[in-house]
Amino acid sequence: MKTSRHSLILSNLLAAMLSIVALPAAAWSNHALGTWQALSGTLASDKTADVRVESLASFLHTEGRALESLLQQEEQWARANVPEYPQRPDNIAYRSTPDATQNTKKFIAALRINPHAKLPLYLQLQPGADARDKRLLPWSEVTMLQHSMSVINAQFIRLQENETVAALDVVASASDEPDYGLDLGLWNNNPNAQTLGYGFGKQPFGNPALEYSTQAPFHMGFFHESPIVYQAAGFLRRTYPEYRIHLYQTLSRHAFSTGHAYWGWRFAGWALHYVQDLTQPYHTTVLPGVSVPRMLWINALDLMGFHDSKRDVIMLVSNRHAALENYQYRRMRAAYLRKDHEDALLRAIQATTTMPASPAQPYSPSQVRQRISLQSHAAANDTDAMLEHVLPAKYISDPHYILGETEPDLDMLTVLASLTPEQQTRMTNTVADLMKNFGAHSRTFMQAMLPLSSAQK
Repeated sequence: MKTSRHSLILSNLLAAMLSIVALPAAAWSNHALGTWQALSGTLASDKTADVRVESLASFLHTEGRALESLLQQEEQWARANVPEYPQRPDNIAYRSTPDATQNTKKFIAALRINPHAKLPLYLQLQPGADARDKRLLPWSEVTMLQHSMSVINAQFIRLQENETVAALDVVASASDEPDYGLDLGLWNNNPNAQTLGYGFGKQPFGNPALEYSTQAPFHMGFFHESPIVYQAAGFLRRTYPEYRIHLYQTLSRHAFSTGHAYWGWRFAGWALHYVQDLTQPYHTTVLPGVSVPRMLWINALDLMGFHDSKRDVIMLVSNRHAALENYQYRRMRAAYLRKDHEDALLRAIQATTTMPASPAQPYSPSQVRQRISLQSHAAANDTDAMLEHVLPAKYISDPHYILGETEPDLDMLTVLASLTPEQQTRMTNTVADLMKNFGAHSRTFMQAMLPLSSAQK
């Protein structure tokens, strides 16, 4: 009886916390900034440095019949290998049609992504790149989101079918694309989602009424919590980055093997996004820095009518998550603008080895749980403690401050510049270690794609 009561208490606490903590559902701000660095050496020497741009309609027209069986096989893989997988309804299985518009709609439905996703032919330019004489594309034609700072600050160019572009730019641009709305509003209790018929069920956590949080269960992987947490909050098992990674990797491999290099790289970038998401500690740990006994105590206080502790811990964890991403994005973007390739974070991503105790291994689907997410989960408490001790209490320890809203233009890089050298070094070293993992796992994943990409040129 006592265990059951504790489970109920913890379940209520986690549900309440995740409704807010899951809001910063983007793991790293602008994945392209990291992907360019992680893969520059790998793809520069690859035989497929340049690829011909191809529309999605053209790809589907050529490969439609083959994709019918491929996606059916992929569905069977997901049902057999992804725990708690919500099966795709049979009525939206992909069926090729001569109508290009309907073909694209059916493909999007079979992938179970947002039907309003933009999916233009485009590239993102590196910060500071010369945009003169480029066909600039408004950011609103790339993303469904209205308030994504990293997208609004980026520059995009429109591509035309059959022109030639660098493979590195294709995969880097695509690695940020899942944050542009592909996974928004797909749960049965999201607005208008019932008409989609995607079969994902009720959103397991996050606030269904808030746009960005609806993508969180696809971009987070809570695979390493304590047994009591899972006993109390079984909904935490309903996270699906493995499903997205394998689906897009399968499509990428098919595109490469059938001579569609552009879509090979673009699908690979989509898959890579979720791999990179899992190198962010706040995406693999429910509440970094908060122990299970503390969770129980906080919720006990709440049940007794003392609500401040629950409200405070929710806001503090959310602020630390946002502060880490703010610093990572601001620092990396500033380094690009300065053309400073020796910046510590950019160098860390470029490193060719992982941590000494974890030598590189060939990528396999099991690495999502056994290596990638486990590594960032292990770093979660130390990362949280570093933020608490380094950053001013105003941003990290004041529950009345909402990072990103109280000061919408907050630049965490500027904040760090006002701190002691020791504090700056600690912040740099911690984030650089996370960026090493980002780079290493990006290369390991993409290395599995390179033999196919070379063969099809």
